[in-house]
Amino acid sequence: MNHPAELALHQYMDNAVKGKSTMADTTIKQVATDIEDALSRQFGSGKKRGDFRLRMSNVGRSTCQLWYEKNKPEVALPMPTTFIMNMMLGDIVEAVFKGLLKEAGVKYEEPEHVTLELDNETKINGTYDIVIDGAVDDIKSASNWSYTNKFDSYDSLAGGDSFGYIAQLAGYAKAADKKAGGWWVVNKANGAFKYVPATGLDVDAEVAKIQEVHNTVEKNEFKRCHEPEIETFRGKPTGNKVLGVHCGFCSYRFDCWPTLKELPAVMSQAKSPKTMNYVELDEKYNAS
Repeated sequence: MNHPAELALHQYMDNAVKGKSTMADTTIKQVATDIEDALSRQFGSGKKRGDFRLRMSNVGRSTCQLWYEKNKPEVALPMPTTFIMNMMLGDIVEAVFKGLLKEAGVKYEEPEHVTLELDNETKINGTYDIVIDGAVDDIKSASNWSYTNKFDSYDSLAGGDSFGYIAQLAGYAKAADKKAGGWWVVNKANGAFKYVPATGLDVDAEVAKIQEVHNTVEKNEFKRCHEPEIETFRGKPTGNKVLGVHCGFCSYRFDCWPTLKELPAVMSQAKSPKTMNYVELDEKYNAS
């Protein structure tokens, strides 16, 4: 365990399984209120999704993606009908998790809207999730794969942070003038949870990167941030090139990479091969 509160949470959940725990009416009402607010925000706000501005939640993303969001939002792949449901699952997990913290006796500060001030009077706004022991934490719900691989440690997250979670946490910490804590991560598949401390996070260095992102967005010049990767099969190159994780999750990948083809892995012998983002295919595969 990486946080003292983890033991308190596990003890509370163990008592719940054994039928020994209770939950105060005030906590239940607060969880319900948080979910009600989320429903209103996701379904009833009347606000158009996709209006571009730099926010804490996107300042850590690739600047080429931000360029598209600003200049060519119409070429994005359509959001799936499951998008809002997935957002609601995250909101529900956060609301319930905070209720569990409270009942487990973990003291925390509620979310607060903060503003990160950069050069030239630039301001970036956002609302952090929670503060425990003077440190800003984020609460994330994750797929089983992300829970196991991406959120294994700070280093594993930093190695593939396509959604900009590190910059987001650093921005919150700097704006709130508090320490950067880490991430409470809940596995959506089975309910497991853990704390991933932001060990090694240099807040000032990350804020400097946020300033660079802002400057690049202001210049409004498109430049790809990532190059395709060489595909390998059993350690040997296949002659093909594929998009990496950053581009693979981008909604603008087809416009950015005109030769992109999403195909089952051409060398795979599995019954259900993994879908790959090919931008270059060797002639022998094109011929087939």
